[in-house]
Amino acid sequence: MLRYIPVLSIAGSDSSGGAGIQADIKTMSAIGVYAMTAITAITVQNTLGVTAVQAIRPDIVTGQIDAVFADITPKAIKIGMLFDAPTAAAVADSLTCHRATNIVLDPVMISTSGSRLLAADAIDVIVQRLIPMADIITPNAMEAEAITGTKNPETQIELLREMGAKSILIKGGDSDTLLDIVTDWLYTPQRGIMKLQAPRVRSVNTHGTGCTLSSAIASYMAIGHDIANAVTKSKEYISDAIKAGADVAIGHGHGPVNHLFAPSAMLVRE
Repeated sequence: MLRYIPVLSIAGSDSSGGAGIQADIKTMSAIGVYAMTAITAITVQNTLGVTAVQAIRPDIVTGQIDAVFADITPKAIKIGMLFDAPTAAAVADSLTCHRATNIVLDPVMISTSGSRLLAADAIDVIVQRLIPMADIITPNAMEAEAITGTKNPETQIELLREMGAKSILIKGGDSDTLLDIVTDWLYTPQRGIMKLQAPRVRSVNTHGTGCTLSSAIASYMAIGHDIANAVTKSKEYISDAIKAGADVAIGHGHGPVNHLFAPSAMLVRE
């Protein structure tokens, strides 16, 4: 019997549709995998910013994860916004129980508009439980600094490895925005530290780029790519999505990328 390739996103909901769970579903669908969700929080937001956040009860979060695993085993999992320590701990407990694999951890702390999306006490849970569990973590430069206490990317990688990180992608797109080149740093055990550089795509429509990139990585890992190749393909996808949405206006602030610029048919496997 043919089967879809299921990928689970554990993240917050964005009422404007540009980031969070909504971006993850669009990204996964565009790449051709079957998107499933466990919602951790409801955000009240639009392209101008976040005005309120309501966390989902931890037992409801784990209930969603448990329901998925009871019926459909994900080929990969993306973890995004967790909001607070009880939610982060509940997610860690559930994924440990289910022996989850191919985990992409995007430690979402601040939105594109500058709103804080993670309580300070949740960072300890992320460091102690989720970083060692993840197959790759994808902080941006600001998040990596908040976790490690240093600005130097190579030192950040060293400290994150000491915390138990297996593979690491430090995203540089939000830093040094005057530069025409974006520099990311990737570490994998097989290839060591790699400096990845690409031309910067100029656009105000960058809402949800981090969510999109991490869910793309999870999607390509689910399809069967190793981490380094999944990152490469995901960087190509997000660059093309930004280009495709750069001249399209929606809202009055940071609009979304065009996730569906060239959607794939749903992939199936025997």
